Amino acid sequence: MGLGSRFASIVESRGPLCVGIDPSTDSLRTAGLPDTAAGALEFGRAVVAVAAPRVGIVKPQVAYFERFGSAGYGALELLIREARDAGLVVIADAKRGDIGSTMEGYASAWLGDGPLQSDALTVSPYQGFAALEPAFSRAEANGATVFVLSSTSNPDADHVQRASIASETLPALVARYARERSGDATTVGVVVGATRGLAARGLTASDLDGLLILAPGFGAQGASLTDISHIFGAASPNVIPSVSRSVVHDGLANAATAIEEHLRELGL
Repeated sequence: MGLGSRFASIVESRGPLCVGIDPSTDSLRTAGLPDTAAGALEFGRAVVAVAAPRVGIVKPQVAYFERFGSAGYGALELLIREARDAGLVVIADAKRGDIGSTMEGYASAWLGDGPLQSDALTVSPYQGFAALEPAFSRAEANGATVFVLSSTSNPDADHVQRASIASETLPALVARYARERSGDATTVGVVVGATRGLAARGLTASDLDGLLILAPGFGAQGASLTDISHIFGAASPNVIPSVSRSVVHDGLANAATAIEEHLRELGL
């Protein structure tokens, strides 16, 4: 059972917070772990251990495992399985996107029955929204969610993401396509960074109506969890705020305390 089919129950029981698992070189160093696949796995397991009793969603950043090659993927496979066995929903932050059989391969890898199977996947729409259909179909069959990049947090994205097509901004266009494909389900959501308000991103709350919204940018990137309603307005009930670096900034030993502080910021 994937994220889409479980979102309401997760929010009711544990709230919407998503904890990122980002074993970067700096994070591993801070944790006193080797910058290796084994270190990344140990780091990930520690985050899962403190996350599982407190939140319902985790988001491993695939790049930080991929950099170690096959050993990194082996570590990620183990981590995903262990996180799901612990009752956590796993969002694979892989930002895949391609056409035809290649996209089918990505969809099978991340949303199929293989060793990387996750409950949700981030994807890029810039080779065409319809090209992502294999991922949407796979998510639909498995109760999962595909999060399509609409407007990201990185400050240098504006020269692309603030483009307009027939008087509609690119982020709004992506959101519209996502709404149309998802319908009344939660098969297709969007990624919208939280570091600026919707208007500054060329979006309105109505553009996001009914969509699950994965919102990075909280914590170390500067956005405050106390400002979700101000940032997202009427779309706030469907926001999944994600925190990563702020959870491990003071070391793994203090990660549980950091998560609990974030939950208090959400009023939980």
